[in-house]
Amino acid sequence: MNIINIEHIAKIYQVGSEEVHALADVSLRINKNEYVAIMGPSGSGKSTLMNILGCLDTPTKGLYDFSGENVSQMNDNELASIRNRQIGFVFQTFNLLARSDALHNVELPLIYAGVSSHERRERAEAALENVGLKDRMTHKPNELSGGQRQRVAVARALVTNPSIILADEPTGNLDTKTGADIMRLFHEIHEAGNTIILVTHEEYIAEHAARIIRLRDGLVERDEEVVNRFIPV
Repeated sequence: MNIINIEHIAKIYQVGSEEVHALADVSLRINKNEYVAIMGPSGSGKSTLMNILGCLDTPTKGLYDFSGENVSQMNDNELASIRNRQIGFVFQTFNLLARSDALHNVELPLIYAGVSSHERRERAEAALENVGLKDRMTHKPNELSGGQRQRVAVARALVTNPSIILADEPTGNLDTKTGADIMRLFHEIHEAGNTIILVTHEEYIAEHAARIIRLRDGLVERDEEVVNRFIPV
């Protein structure tokens, strides 16, 4: 079952008098419960594609069907609604509120969604317990390690029960061992039935996915299954 269907999308930015073609002509489909990595050199269009997939931006032309809804022509409010309901984001820089504890950081998407205080606390506590941070709920980001902060970010992404998890360089600010722990967590999340789209420039990180989409010059250069996929233990 397709959760994402993109047909001939392009993204053109106007920079002064110059047109920059960030995406030229990209078509792809992603099924429910797939684990996909998107790779490409600087300037390949992977960040632009990530922004479109995450409903942070819209294509200049082409179709983007997300979970049966045409999001290509949606306005900002409609896109925000899709993001809040259906997409969980994990960023390289964690994007946590420095003055709030882990529990409140995880609750934030539920606050925006209008969930009652009792329910959102229960759900945030469960999400933190699921990522192994039951004993760190009242700690602020500066009281947590880099790996723990990323786990808080993963819990925040999961708390709304989204259709997809979109992770942008999730191990970029972590050492190798901590990065391996986070990738093990992503494996567990995928095994539980979640759809994961991972944007990375690291080959060994991409090989955790079952499929790699490689971009170059705003086009899909290769779309391939991972033959020797790395399965964390």
